[in-house]
Amino acid sequence: MTRPTTVSKGMLVSLLAAVALTLMPLPDEISPARPYWVALVLIYWNLEAGRLRHLGQAFVLGVLLDLLTGTLLGQHALSLIVISYLTERFRNRLRFFPPWQQAAAVMALLFNDRIVQLWVIGLTDDAWPTWTWWLAPLVGLLLWPWVFLLLDRLRQFERLQKS
Repeated sequence: MTRPTTVSKGMLVSLLAAVALTLMPLPDEISPARPYWVALVLIYWNLEAGRLRHLGQAFVLGVLLDLLTGTLLGQHALSLIVISYLTERFRNRLRFFPPWQQAAAVMALLFNDRIVQLWVIGLTDDAWPTWTWWLAPLVGLLLWPWVFLLLDRLRQFERLQKS
């Protein structure tokens, strides 16, 4: 039996902030190392709140991201579905990892995303990315503890407001 998933204000705000950070222009030198903000937020909400459990939500979020970034329609949708599925599949284990191990698991999820993206790039005959493109999962690894703490505070604040 699955419990109904509700989208809280904190979740909506954090996802909108992640989309805004994704759309924010960066200098060309560091643009390939941009962390996958939407994936980081999606991983958090899947792990801690268990709210984004349906793959359809990840698909809709990915299509929205595809439309906003001008990428191949379905490219982000596919990668977010894979990330969401893997996070949900290993949720019970990942939630209780120590912080450094959880960050390593998040990096593995982000590297897996890069492999999915590379597969799509290969199918569309686009130019292969440079080596700096692979820095994004490492940046995600470094940012994960801070993203986790920020979103956890947001969730706690939201709980306090309800009570």
